[in-house]
Amino acid sequence: MLSIGEYHILEIDRDTPPGLFLKDDSGDKENEVLLPNKYKPENFEIGDKLEVFVYLDHDERPVATTLTPYVKLDEFAFLKCAEVSNIGAFLDWGLEKHLFVPFKEQAYKMKEGEWYLIFCYLDEDSQRLVASSKVNHFLTNAELTVEPYEEVDLIVTNKTDIGFNLIVNELHQGLVYHDDVFQDLKTGDKLTGWVKKTRTDNKIDITLQRPGYRSIEPNADAIMNELQMQDGFLPLTDKSSPEEIKQKLEMSKKSFKKAIGTLYKKRHITIEKDGIYLVK
Repeated sequence: MLSIGEYHILEIDRDTPPGLFLKDDSGDKENEVLLPNKYKPENFEIGDKLEVFVYLDHDERPVATTLTPYVKLDEFAFLKCAEVSNIGAFLDWGLEKHLFVPFKEQAYKMKEGEWYLIFCYLDEDSQRLVASSKVNHFLTNAELTVEPYEEVDLIVTNKTDIGFNLIVNELHQGLVYHDDVFQDLKTGDKLTGWVKKTRTDNKIDITLQRPGYRSIEPNADAIMNELQMQDGFLPLTDKSSPEEIKQKLEMSKKSFKKAIGTLYKKRHITIEKDGIYLVK
């Protein structure tokens, strides 16, 4: 049987009244699926190959679609609750049939119209795609696959007193401290970061700026861009407060000082008492 919740490249086998039947290369009748007429391409020939997403329709039968869902099997996504019933909640994931979230898989009782970070998985009992907002259940730090200074993909889960909890490479839990955040972050945001430190208890500290010397060039470029937009002057110096620098440039004072040192050595800027000037 074709994997539910995944994309497949399938061959058009035959055209029937309800739609096109597609098959894979195995020749197994269980590995064919219907592409309903509403998704049928305008021009096609038997034997053409199509990329489709396979899921279960309202009658719990495998069906193909050319639509692109907002999430697939074993992925995280930030989705809107479209409906709540007496059996659970249903999320809009870009397909006709909404994605089901059982009550037991809701970290907090879901409300229609609200947005939630979820993980999409295959329920072993029903063989249906379902979602869970208990995202930490699908993460583990038992064996880390990341190292300090490594670039990683991040998803923001929630804000805490000390920073923001993060999903790291869709595998691990991580944390970025408030002192290392120089931009607005919201649940569901996807961004790139770097591993700042891995602790003895396998907790992961994240930074959103490239560590060490590798952050100097991007930060220097950001300052140059800001200078050009501000007619060649920024009222910031190494005496400016961290809050001023963060507000204007979304970087730490330490990063700012390193970057302007680089620009000064390259004679791109001059540093005066009232701020920095672009050399024209």
